[in-house]
Order: sequence, then structure tokens, then C-alpha cells
Amino acid sequence: MLVDCYSKRIFNLAYQFAGSRQEAEDLTQEIFLKLFRSLSKYDFERDFTAWFLTLSRNYLIDEFRKRKAEKSQRFDGEASSLPAVEKDNPEIRYLDEEKAEMVRLGLQQLPPELRMVLVLREIEGFSYEEIAREIKVPLGTVKSRVNRARIHLARIILDKTGGKI
Repeated sequence: MLVDCYSKRIFNLAYQFAGSRQEAEDLTQEIFLKLFRSLSKYDFERDFTAWFLTLSRNYLIDEFRKRKAEKSQRFDGEASSLPAVEKDNPEIRYLDEEKAEMVRLGLQQLPPELRMVLVLREIEGFSYEEIAREIKVPLGTVKSRVNRARIHLARIILDKTGGKI
């Protein structure tokens, strides 16, 4: 029942961290395994969704740090693929895929605390208040982080495109 209820949300979160469908699927499975191992620690006085998303976020941040350390030790030139955008016009489809790839690569370069709030706000559709509750920081901090994440992501994309979008 938990998998049915939360798998799409956890997959989307994992995809934003991993950048590839296969890695996101693996991370989603690992997160659910961690959930089942951690259920005995759940405090029934707390909101389950908030607790589970915090557990997921922390797991993804830990994985991101591990992978970043591994990548600094070796070069990984394997390109990941995004699912194709279904449109009739091949030129529009190509441009949309190119933009999505730039955003995905840019997201991967953001520090985890900025990436998390940006994904929760822009992709998951959380309100600022919901994000503040989820990650247990003041509302002003969430707004500031989202703003910094947007600016940082825009700079990354502009740098990659030579100022052309």
C-alpha cells in the first residue's frame, strides 16, 4: 500500500537527483527498503508523509555525496537519457529535449540543499510553507534558498549555452 501511494512521488524526487530513469528506479527501490527497515523508528505522533519524505531526502543527499566523491576519483563519461517528449514536430521535440537536458544537468550541479527546495517547489509543486515543514527550516530560509537555487541554475544554464537560451 505504501509503495502504491508514494512510489511516483519518490521516483520523481530520485529522478531529479539521479538524472537517469534507471538510477531513479534503483534509488526508489533502495528508499523503500530503507523505509521498511526504519518503520520501527516512526513516531506515530508525527505526520507520516513528512517523515517519509525527510527520510527519502536524507538518503538521496547521502547518495549524492557518495557519488560526488566517487566521481571526483574517476571520470564517468556515460551520458544518461531523458524520456522523449512526445510532440509531432521533430524540431520542437529536439529543442524541448535539449532544454530538459540542460535543466537536469544544471540541477545536478546545485548543492543538495538548493536542489531539494527547487525540486520540491517547481517539480513537486509544494508550497513554501509545506517545504518549510518538510525540511524543518524557517519559511524565510525556504524562500531564500528557492531564490538562490533559481539564480544559480540560471547561471549554470547561461554558462553552458554561452548566454543563449
